[in-house]
Amino acid sequence: MKGWLVVNAFTHSHKFDELYDQLHIAAAMQGVELVQKDTIEVSSIVASGTLHRSKPSFVLFWDKDISLCKALEIAGCRCLNSSYAIATCDNKAQTYLAMLKEGIAQPKTMLTPKVFRSVNWNDTEYPRLVERELGLPVVIKECYGSFGAQVHLAHSVCEIAAILNEIGPRPSLCQEFIATSVGRDVRLQVVGGRVVAAMQRVSAGDDFRANLTNGGVAQAWNPTPEQEELALSVCASIGLDFAGVDLLFGADSKPVLCEVNSNAHFVNLREITGVDTASHIIAHAVEISRKALGTGKAE
Repeated sequence: MKGWLVVNAFTHSHKFDELYDQLHIAAAMQGVELVQKDTIEVSSIVASGTLHRSKPSFVLFWDKDISLCKALEIAGCRCLNSSYAIATCDNKAQTYLAMLKEGIAQPKTMLTPKVFRSVNWNDTEYPRLVERELGLPVVIKECYGSFGAQVHLAHSVCEIAAILNEIGPRPSLCQEFIATSVGRDVRLQVVGGRVVAAMQRVSAGDDFRANLTNGGVAQAWNPTPEQEELALSVCASIGLDFAGVDLLFGADSKPVLCEVNSNAHFVNLREITGVDTASHIIAHAVEISRKALGTGKAE
């Protein structure tokens, strides 16, 4: 069986290379030929119309190029994750709306009105409405971002306006601050409809974010049945083959969804829990490919 690992042509780092290596090793151990291709090469193959000559059994689409992923799907490729799932997770507003439709527990949220150029939010009612509806402090998130870098905390109406002024025309949203979970969350790794590993992350110092990239620390976590149920419901509702689901501790420790990561980094998770997420992902890709072929044997 042959699969493709599609990666961004312009993003290069040890963090990503280590993740790709784990996927290649897992594939080799399961007798799968996993060919890595960057988005420039794939774009050329799609444009040439020759994909049908060597179409892979599956594509691990490890990027956020939604249009290219969709093009592969139109050409008949089974992408993990799908273009819809990646797009829904990549845009925090779309994640919120998808979960709202399903009744998934999440912080109370206000979508920042769209602007086509930078405006002075001090001259609008929006910051005061955010304070009235969500209270203070309030979390402000840019809709596109990773590793907690585009997540902010505002303690006043003036700070709300200042942060939104800095964000400018980029889409964003405001969310209720979950005080019972300040500086800590739980990451559940879901693959193929199962929670395969979990860790609790705790921030360093007084940072309200628990991301490891921001200096947080982590330990293996035994998720509660409620946490597992919520994480699985989130993935099922979006149609995710695999994902890292971040949960907050709400009142009485009830799980509350924070974010969903369609291409979650799992290198740290393996170091902390000993669970090889890459092996689970490859096994899932093989399983769905075999089902698509209507055979129990790899091709």
